[in-house]
Amino acid sequence: MNASQPHVLIVEDEVAQREVLGYNLEAEGFRTSRAEDGEQALILVEEDMPDVIVLDWMLPNLSGIEVCRQLKTRATTRDIAIIMLSARSEEVDKVRGLETGADDYVVKPYSISELMARVRTQLRRVRPATVGQVLNFDDIVLDAETHRVRRGEQALKLGPTEFRLLSTFMEKPGRVWSREQLLDRVWGRDIYVDTRTVDVHIGRLRKVLTQNGGADPVRTVRGAGYALG
Repeated sequence: MNASQPHVLIVEDEVAQREVLGYNLEAEGFRTSRAEDGEQALILVEEDMPDVIVLDWMLPNLSGIEVCRQLKTRATTRDIAIIMLSARSEEVDKVRGLETGADDYVVKPYSISELMARVRTQLRRVRPATVGQVLNFDDIVLDAETHRVRRGEQALKLGPTEFRLLSTFMEKPGRVWSREQLLDRVWGRDIYVDTRTVDVHIGRLRKVLTQNGGADPVRTVRGAGYALG
């Protein structure tokens, strides 16, 4: 598994729809996981946090609207982008979906190309580095497409792990990341790495960021983890 790949969870009880969505998302370079009902979706989110959830409204056991409500009320999952799929085309249903916390609402039947565009739109918001956007924080500029980092007028040379750490921090300045969350995002769940390894790479990142005399922008939050700014 490539930890830098954007991760989309598909929650759809119709097998054919689930497979078509998975095939097209993977063809676009996304990593996918799939759930056939709401309860399974919540379990998968806990096991492997997605960036975007494509969520059907009408699901067995637990409705999509309830899944959305639960995820958006938890501090650990409220930033996940949720695209609600529904055959309900009435405005009142769309409003209900959006008020529950859905970030987008797509009425069935939909075109695959439109849904792919909406997934990319949400990714630009929640993980801009994965779609090649340039990130800025104070005097630090990270270009995800060219894999270059500058601080002020100086180009910085970062290793691949430090680059992924910095892009993770710069996507959500101020957010406190635990060591376990950074392991999942930067190294990936399939790779066993001791949490102390995170500290080592944070130290390397700090050394490069401050090599020309700039202040250290990475903040250690005692008992919680690390944050940028």
